[in-house]
Amino acid sequence: MPEAISIRVNGAPLSVSPGTTVLAAILSSGISMVRRSVSAEPRGPLCAMGICFECRATVNHERHIRTCQLLCAPEMDVRTDD
Repeated sequence: MPEAISIRVNGAPLSVSPGTTVLAAILSSGISMVRRSVSAEPRGPLCAMGICFECRATVNHERHIRTCQLLCAPEMDVRTDD
């Protein structure tokens, strides 16, 4: 079995299996709201295939990354609260 990958989601450490998307890691950490709309409404993933853009988060200090399209990498820093 492949070795787990260590990432951080909103500052909390999380271990995931290789091949896990960042969105799946976010959801497995217990977070259901990924971002807020411009009117401050909580938003969560809808399509999970890169079309709706509701899964956007800050990954390694880069904002608006579609997390359903990105695989976790070692030491990745994910922020849903920016």
